[in-house]
Amino acid sequence: MVFLLVWSSVFLSTKLADQLFDLLNWPEVLYFFEGQIPKNSAGRIKYKEHPFWSQKYCPSHERDGTPRCCSCERMEPRDTRYLLLDDGRKLCLECLDSAIMDTHECQPLYLEIQDFYEGLYMKVEQQIPMLLVERQALNEAMEGEKNGHHHLPETRGLCLSEEQTVTTILRRPVIGAGHRIINMITEPYRLTRQCEVTAILVLYGLPRLLTGSILAHEMMHGWLRLKGYPSLSPEVEEGICQVLAHMWLEAEISVPAASDVASSSSSSSPSSSSSSSASSKKGKRSDFEKKLGEFFKHQIESDTSSAYGDGFRIGNQAVVKYGLKRTLDHIRMTGSFPL
Repeated sequence: MVFLLVWSSVFLSTKLADQLFDLLNWPEVLYFFEGQIPKNSAGRIKYKEHPFWSQKYCPSHERDGTPRCCSCERMEPRDTRYLLLDDGRKLCLECLDSAIMDTHECQPLYLEIQDFYEGLYMKVEQQIPMLLVERQALNEAMEGEKNGHHHLPETRGLCLSEEQTVTTILRRPVIGAGHRIINMITEPYRLTRQCEVTAILVLYGLPRLLTGSILAHEMMHGWLRLKGYPSLSPEVEEGICQVLAHMWLEAEISVPAASDVASSSSSSSPSSSSSSSASSKKGKRSDFEKKLGEFFKHQIESDTSSAYGDGFRIGNQAVVKYGLKRTLDHIRMTGSFPL
């Protein structure tokens, strides 16, 4: 099996589409392969490119089972082993670095999301349980839920309104031999209906920024229910939830990357250092984590679905034009975004 992984300092394309590439004409490219790479009649190599990461690869790897990271979507290079989660998902080592693996570990992030909402004058007064769960538990909970639209190919978060028992991850699993997750400890958690929302569930094993954006999205579902908003179309409800997820990501990646902080620390004044210390309470972002946050924003912005993609773009345009409060007031009164 041939594997081709190419990086170039030259930007080539923004679409995940068939392209032609002549290795002889690109001396700056670094590539790794085994065996004979098939060429077309023009003596060129056909390849595809990820629209965000610009990772180039042979089209055959879309069909031969080459793993992709479930978070960043990058393909697993031949000389690298991704972590295998117990539900079959693969996680690259860079995404693993900030991955959140159990419910207890996720609580500080959940509090940050609540603070984010409070900063928008959208404080959630009710105490809503937040649980990290496996994919099977998430799917089972979704089947028992009457509300929700769930148009994504894979559900990674859920805002529940029904009473049910959910299996949650109690303790961070261990990485064993062969880059596999072992010693997963779970426990049943009985959800009782104290208000319109019984719990927020999030898929475990995702990086902090992705987990946080999912939490921000699902908390908006909860906020709408708790505030008595009428039943909304998928485009409006999922769209405004994506707007909040996007806003949270923007706030997070505005924190300087570690390399930026290091380069500017020697020249910072006392006044500037005091202001930067406030923003650094969230922790310095690594260069990769900041790039990862940009990728998650890109996913929201470029989503092609009607509910999540079109809904976000229309909702975001409304928020930019009218502000968040006026947009939400208009949704409450009309069930639609202001134009």
